[in-house]
Amino acid sequence: MTVTYTLVGLPSGRRGQVARGTALRPALRGLGIGIESICAENATCGKCKILVEEGSFAEYGVVSKRAHLSAPQPEETEYFERRRDLLSRRGWDLGRVRLACQAKLLGDVVVTVPEESRADRQIVRKSATVRNIEIRPSLRKYLVELMPPTLENPRADWSRLACGIATSMALVRSGETGLPGPRDLTIDHACLRRLPDVLRQSNWRVTVSIWQDRQVVRVEPGLTEQLLGAAVDIGTTTLALYLCDLTTGETLAVETDMNPQIAFGEDVMSRIQFCSSRPDGLHQLHKSIIKTLNQLLLRAVASAGTSADDVLELVVVGNTTMQHLFLNLPPMHLGAAPFAPVTSGAVDIKARDLGLATNDAANVHMLPAIASFIGADTTGVLLAEEPHLQDENWLIIDIGTNAELVLGNRHRLICASTPTGPALEGAHIEHGMRAAAGAIEHIRIRDDTMEPEWKLIGEDDWGAGRPKGLCGSGVIDAVAELLRVGVVDRSGRFAQDVAAEGRIRNGADGLEYVFVHAGESSTRSYISLTQKDVRQIQLAKGALFVAAQSLLDRFGIESPDKILLAGAFGSYINKANAMAIGMLPQFDLERVFVVGNAAGDGARIALLNWDKRREAVPLSGRLTRHELPADPEFQDRFIRSLAFPAR
Repeated sequence: MTVTYTLVGLPSGRRGQVARGTALRPALRGLGIGIESICAENATCGKCKILVEEGSFAEYGVVSKRAHLSAPQPEETEYFERRRDLLSRRGWDLGRVRLACQAKLLGDVVVTVPEESRADRQIVRKSATVRNIEIRPSLRKYLVELMPPTLENPRADWSRLACGIATSMALVRSGETGLPGPRDLTIDHACLRRLPDVLRQSNWRVTVSIWQDRQVVRVEPGLTEQLLGAAVDIGTTTLALYLCDLTTGETLAVETDMNPQIAFGEDVMSRIQFCSSRPDGLHQLHKSIIKTLNQLLLRAVASAGTSADDVLELVVVGNTTMQHLFLNLPPMHLGAAPFAPVTSGAVDIKARDLGLATNDAANVHMLPAIASFIGADTTGVLLAEEPHLQDENWLIIDIGTNAELVLGNRHRLICASTPTGPALEGAHIEHGMRAAAGAIEHIRIRDDTMEPEWKLIGEDDWGAGRPKGLCGSGVIDAVAELLRVGVVDRSGRFAQDVAAEGRIRNGADGLEYVFVHAGESSTRSYISLTQKDVRQIQLAKGALFVAAQSLLDRFGIESPDKILLAGAFGSYINKANAMAIGMLPQFDLERVFVVGNAAGDGARIALLNWDKRREAVPLSGRLTRHELPADPEFQDRFIRSLAFPAR
């Protein structure tokens, strides 16, 4: 019999019975209390700090004690030892603070989740870009009118319908060649099961939806015209779903959310490790992504005033690891040389086989991947931006948790991938956070006073609102501004002789610059950028810069003719500041263009145009991949790239 205890989470007051030995973070999540964590519960990020309350709580009927939690393990103890001074300055009782991912329930307990640990819903900026797309979907509808069976002509329902379809297709598409005959058509099994009732209820007048001129996937009574599909971009950190009218090309709804797999690992390697280390690891990751995609889908169809049963096709993109986890394919061999995927080609699979809440017969198309860590999302970028049709040399950088880069023209294309994301998205930063309400997204420092000014997500005015932390674009601005005014030198070290009274001080990780004092923040603690934070940004920007420079060298050119920044993060950073810290090659800013979520746009293009989908297969095979880890000069270049450019 399972032993359970009462867990209460403050300030919400939510409570419930939790099995003995359960870690606090999943237990609180089960009570509906979101709590941050980006380190796959390895006690390294410290984002899930909670405070243990002690005493008798009559309103909840419990006596809460610190001893009702498991003792801290070495990893947790080490984390707090390194931050003892910082936490003391914040006024935290070190005897009460624990990491929710490590503390396990051994008795009734009441905990407080401080504001900085609460998981706010990230503001995911992945709106659809206006693009000129020729509409030629893989689905078509035909109105079919049949004679009912008689004793003289008791032909089977499907045979009768197939002949009627062939006639209707010939009438609608007269002059076109290569039409399938009734013997060439197939019908989806789920559709076949419903066929007898639909035919008879509609008095033998039905609208048939046919996928790729090959398979009947829906039979509806009477005349219907609506034909819906969805394009999905599965990013390592964020998800985006675009509900589209396949006949007009109109985007009916856009829904976005965090990738729930972040709870199991912040990057692709940690998720591969999670799958390798647990028998049910792949099942958990696959189940979590399908659940969230179904939520996005249901929100989208509700917004459009339609039904999920009307969605007959999805086109999905993502990096190679995300593709494997979505398709429920084991990704373990991607985690070690030679990094071989299960499949890299285009995939068509029934939505019901993945557990998606669409029409049972809906098809899911995954665009082809390009290389080990360069997936269908990059193929989507190529369809959207078309560097393979240009005479100029274009450098496309899709910046996310992992960065994918493509360089080339109509004659030659090369690509590379490098991990960059956690620091650039606010993770591994002492006061970093995701792009949610309360996050500082832009920063500037006044030359005359050395005082900072900041702008929050969702606020129109500088200085409005109470900050909670720094998101990725704010971190880039912060480093660039500290470098510009001389607080940080080219090596990344803080200068000790800069006149910035009340802003530069010693912290747990060395010198730091305080952007927001405790009285100005929503967490009642200061918000700063530390020496350690600057080092994290140097590592991330160095990797991205070396990847770009390596492609240019391999291509035999000093600079491209144009740089395109893709991805949600790439769309909101200050490109001048990104160049100032050496994240991008030095280049004419007028020739640097922000193109939005090009991967998602590529998925929409492939959804709305069947020809583009077929074009993607040979296109993905044209790219030559440059494996950075195998480049003998990579390590030396990376070390040299850590320094910031001269001003």
